[in-house]
Amino acid sequence: MSNFTDISREYQRKAALQKSAAQQLFEMLKIGRADDVLDLGCGTGDQSHAIRMLTDGKVTGIDPSRGMVEQARAAYGSEGISFRVGAAEELDAGGEFSVIFCNSAFQWFRDPVRAVSNCGRALRSGGRMAMQAPATRAYCPSFIHATEALLRDARTQGTFRHFRSPWVFFDTAEEYAAVFERAGFSVLSSEIVEVTLECAPEKVFEMFESGAAAGYLNPDCYDTEVPPDFVEAARAIIAGDFHAQATASGQVTLTFSRIYVLAKKP
Repeated sequence: MSNFTDISREYQRKAALQKSAAQQLFEMLKIGRADDVLDLGCGTGDQSHAIRMLTDGKVTGIDPSRGMVEQARAAYGSEGISFRVGAAEELDAGGEFSVIFCNSAFQWFRDPVRAVSNCGRALRSGGRMAMQAPATRAYCPSFIHATEALLRDARTQGTFRHFRSPWVFFDTAEEYAAVFERAGFSVLSSEIVEVTLECAPEKVFEMFESGAAAGYLNPDCYDTEVPPDFVEAARAIIAGDFHAQATASGQVTLTFSRIYVLAKKP
């Protein structure tokens, strides 16, 4: 079954989209040598490692997936980075950080206002937080088209009708900004941008498996029992749909809507 503990084994290789988007966060935050930084939703620790290269201060990575944290510790635990298992909604850190880096995690917050409020308490006065995440209900039309194919196939349609989205998506940048403002932040910028890529169907499927699969193919996201053969059948159907989306050139045109927010604690 697909969840982030399972995905962690292949995440470093497959998560090209998340890594590319992270570069914009680095440009927004301008992490300095004295900054103490929290990598919220650190995954396998790649960006925590990149943060370590920028600062002599404390670097902490937190992620709710034990598998991801174990991978991060194995890869980067010897580099002076502290990794621990935890959710943003349970974050309890009083003024420990000057910067919070949050890459491709906001959509998984069960209670965004509580999570962002905890971030505010974790920052010192004048501290800053940048986050990026998939945005809008049509966050990736190609992914949505492929998963809707599960409703048209007899092997999966009965089960997929019981899928319940685990994600938080807002349709406007103002709605994202409002979450930070409710938590006491001053929002310096909030923008939804569209990113378009041309990829082979196999690469599209890798991108899907690096994140979206942890929702669509996770039995915890269904309000019915998931049959043992569902995930294998669903993966085949989704992969087939990506191949069907390819143009004569053999490429799929992927469009992603992504939110970028930069906020400061007064």
